[in-house]
Amino acid sequence: MTIKKFEHVGIQVKDIDTTIEFYTRVVGLELIEKQNHVDPSLKLAFLGIKDTKEPIIELISGYNPNLPTEGKVHHFALSVDNIEAEIARLKEHEVTFVDEAITTLPSGAKYVFFYGPDGEWIELFQS
Repeated sequence: MTIKKFEHVGIQVKDIDTTIEFYTRVVGLELIEKQNHVDPSLKLAFLGIKDTKEPIIELISGYNPNLPTEGKVHHFALSVDNIEAEIARLKEHEVTFVDEAITTLPSGAKYVFFYGPDGEWIELFQS
C-alpha cells in the first residue's frame, strides 16, 4: 500500500463551536463540514485550507472533557510564506505563543508555536 497524501489530524476539543470559531476567524482555515457521529455523544467538524475543500483537521468533541494541558495532539504544522507577518497578525487576535522566539533550522526553515483554545500547540512553518 502506498500512502497518497496527508489526510488530517484529529484533535479532541472541549467546545466544538468555540474551536471552529478560533480556527476559522483567527487561524484562517475554512469549515468544510460539521456533522454528527454515529455515537450521539460525539460531534465532528472538518476544517481545511480555503478553497481546497480538503480537510486537514478533524475536531472531535464528546470523547473526554478532561483534556491534558497540552491537548490531545502535541502539535500540527501549517505552512506559511512569511512567518513574521503571520505572527504579527496572530498577535492582533491576542493569541498566546509557546515561545515568541522564531526557531531557524540549519536548512533555513523557520518555525514558532502558538496555543489553540484547548492548549493544543499549533506550529507556523516557513520553508
